[in-house]
Amino acid sequence: MIRVLLVDDQSMVRTGFRTILESEDGITVVGEAENGQIAIDRALELSPDVICMDVQMPVMDGLESTAEIVRRGAAGAVLMLTTFDRDDFLFQALAAGASGFLLKTAEAEQLIDAVTALANGDGLLSPEVTRRVIERSVRSPETTAAVAPELATLTDRELEVLHLVAGGLSNAEIAARLFVGEATVKTHVSNLLTKLGIRDRIHAVIFAYENGLVGT
Repeated sequence: MIRVLLVDDQSMVRTGFRTILESEDGITVVGEAENGQIAIDRALELSPDVICMDVQMPVMDGLESTAEIVRRGAAGAVLMLTTFDRDDFLFQALAAGASGFLLKTAEAEQLIDAVTALANGDGLLSPEVTRRVIERSVRSPETTAAVAPELATLTDRELEVLHLVAGGLSNAEIAARLFVGEATVKTHVSNLLTKLGIRDRIHAVIFAYENGLVGT
């Protein structure tokens, strides 16, 4: 069962999201919060698998709340939800540690798919948004810095898996490419994320581009 925490200052929005998510077998909403400060307490208390987080809220916004939730090591991947398709929200959300970014205008099925993906450890961005993130990453002055020393901690196979993840391949596709089982790929992905200090595949892709492992 996927356990979800809903964070939005509008009760009608939370009710709508709850109705959509709980219509799907295997998903349950375990709590709600009307601002980012309460969300931190709920996340620590409830340990949800996924936190659906609004960007703009009173008291504390979703970006600050996400950063604090990640800093405290609370359980739950954060799916950032916003009415506005703005690059500054997107990049700040990813920098704060969010694992996905979805517009509130998305279809109900897209919300369900996003929550499921994050619960399975996959980051979620649309292909167009992913391109924007990668372009921003490789053009950033910070990318000229020395390659991250954490790369040296990866085994040859883990580095190979990272290249394939950055290429957009799924675990099943990587398993077929390397002639290994999907469970083995999942283990490699989990290990490399841990060694690199990265939360999910989306951030692994960004890391790979920032460190010149793949080109645009």
